[in-house]
Amino acid sequence: MDFVQSPDWPAAPPGALAANSAATRYGGSAPPPPSIGRAPAPPPPAHPAPVPPPYRPPAAASSGTGTRHRAKPPIPVKILVAGGFGVGKTTTVGSISEIAPLTTEAEMTTAGIGVDDPGQRSGKTTTTVAMDFGCVTIDRSLKLYLFGTPGQTRFGFMWDDLARGALGALVVVDSARLDDCYPAIDFFERSGLPFVVGVNAFDGRLAHDLGAIRWALAIGEHIPLVQFDARDRLSVRDALLVVLDRALDRATREKRA
Repeated sequence: MDFVQSPDWPAAPPGALAANSAATRYGGSAPPPPSIGRAPAPPPPAHPAPVPPPYRPPAAASSGTGTRHRAKPPIPVKILVAGGFGVGKTTTVGSISEIAPLTTEAEMTTAGIGVDDPGQRSGKTTTTVAMDFGCVTIDRSLKLYLFGTPGQTRFGFMWDDLARGALGALVVVDSARLDDCYPAIDFFERSGLPFVVGVNAFDGRLAHDLGAIRWALAIGEHIPLVQFDARDRLSVRDALLVVLDRALDRATREKRA
């Protein structure tokens, strides 16, 4: 049986195909009636669209000509900020650090009376008991990591560990208390680490001029002596650049030797 007779459709004449037969509905040139609830299928295009090529992930950049190189991270450089007690080491690190500086400040107690003397002009109530840490990016190729040393003599055992791997040091000096700066200068002269003496201008002035300070500290002309303000970011930057210049000059001379 190739057809189903519907009671609502007229009967097919004798010898003819049924109106609802498969041959009548789907054969011949007559288009098939649309299906209920669906749109008729569109005719196939005369020129089919080309099939796109399969996706391939981009090849990794090579070192050949015309390729873009990935940006290299900046070179890390370790710099010490050293000096006597209460000369402004923590302030120096904090004023230029691009991150919140890590400090180990502790309240000064009566046990430090006669041992830790910040001077009459200072209102210092805390002291560094371990180290200070901060960092600053000079440019895309250089980043400084600053380590501030403790100033008290009883914490001097930490200086050897903090100085390991350092490129140079900034020795901070209070012109009114030069005696407190001798141990720091002696340490770096013995260790052979390049250093710069930075005289911190408390209240914007010095107790002595730079020539007298150089003579009192007994440092040679080959050691840079600069004046800076530990509270001013640009002033600290200039002092650190002198440290870098000093370290670079020494590295160049050692390479030529």
